Amino acid sequence: MSDNNLHIAVIGSGGAAMAAALKATEHGARVTLIERGTIGGTCVNIGCVPSKIMIRAAHIAHLRRESPFDDGLSAQTPEVNRPALLTQQQARVEELRESKYQSILSDNTAITVLKGEARFVSERTLAVALSDGNEQTVTFDRAFIGTGARPAIPAFPGLSDTPYLTSTSALELTHIPERLAVIGGSVVALELAQAFSRLGSDVTVLARSRLLSQNDADIGETINAAFLREGINVLENTEASQVVYDGQTYTLQTNQGVLHADQLLVATGRTPNTEMLNLEALGVDTERGAITVDSGMQTTCSDIYAAGDCTSQPQFVYVAAAGGNRAAINMTGGDARLDLSTMPEVIFTDPQIATVGLSEAGAEAQGYDADSRTLNLDNVPRALVNFDTLGFIKIIAERNSGQLLGVQCVAGEAGELIQTAAMALRAKMTVDEVADGLFPYLTMVEGLKLCAQTFSKDVEQLSCCAG
Repeated sequence: MSDNNLHIAVIGSGGAAMAAALKATEHGARVTLIERGTIGGTCVNIGCVPSKIMIRAAHIAHLRRESPFDDGLSAQTPEVNRPALLTQQQARVEELRESKYQSILSDNTAITVLKGEARFVSERTLAVALSDGNEQTVTFDRAFIGTGARPAIPAFPGLSDTPYLTSTSALELTHIPERLAVIGGSVVALELAQAFSRLGSDVTVLARSRLLSQNDADIGETINAAFLREGINVLENTEASQVVYDGQTYTLQTNQGVLHADQLLVATGRTPNTEMLNLEALGVDTERGAITVDSGMQTTCSDIYAAGDCTSQPQFVYVAAAGGNRAAINMTGGDARLDLSTMPEVIFTDPQIATVGLSEAGAEAQGYDADSRTLNLDNVPRALVNFDTLGFIKIIAERNSGQLLGVQCVAGEAGELIQTAAMALRAKMTVDEVADGLFPYLTMVEGLKLCAQTFSKDVEQLSCCAG
């Protein structure tokens, strides 16, 4: 703790900004937090929390309609009351916003909250256009930018003339459309496409290349197979060239023909909220709007720091919060760095997708002599007893030493498995050390041990629980 009495301006109130503000006050700083919209940022209000509630509700609806145990358990199509689900969803959003953001800010006497939009006028001064119509000048010793991002919208004829959905408005939709077209083939597009399908929509996904093109091809292929199994239509290598909305129906012209839908969801990535900050006047470097930061979250202007989705960092709230935390330490005289080499990622489709470390192609690109093993889930006892074996676990290791380089998993509980893999990577464990570990029987994470064992033996010849 240091009583330096620095004044730090924090722009934003999401995961990165809140972490920065709170850590800065722990180190003796005074904070002025400036938020132009709703306190809490993307995750709690329009991102992680409401989307995972909707995805979970859709999962329950799916299991009531269809499960591997239908021969012995009666199944029926549930009645989906979307307004009631939406009320439940938004009530939890408001509860978490109040308990994790608003009340914490209210109780911290070292933080002053201004509602308005901030713009840099010098390296130590902000002009804040307050929401009441007035303007206030804020001078500071250090500034932190945590302004997040918003949905990116592609430009093609007709789109701007239609009431298309983004991830934000889709999560607030009061009804389930009969036919939904989804433009996008990455995380948000796929999570929401499957959720709407399970809640009753006839869904078509239009992917410009293949599904999850930034991941190894076998991940996208497995999810494509899962979607096909559920009746979700996936059109890969497909782009919309025009859309017309007649008040009831969207008509999309594509390179694979004409598509009709009752709702159109555009989910093609996110763009940083930085254009109103006047960063260029300060010499803060950006690339496509994303602020350039070093591992200590410092921008190219020495007294200005940034983290989260407004930077070029991976767009995960836990990365944003970790960045905000480290930025605050550095703004108050410390030296903290953010290491993303063992950062786990999870995509909440069903099956889930979880990765950490290097892919096989990534390892080879970095000069490693990489070796890998892929274990299909029909070799994992937990998946067998679940009667749900679509998916795999893949380990990438350095060939000579056996040191773990990366893990990829597509499975029903992949998100619960991947942190174990992340900790193993961080500890620089080898595949032999993982293979020799004790893992609870009939858990999905046991598949990590089994996959590690495949580097030295045929796991199909092992008895249950064999070490």
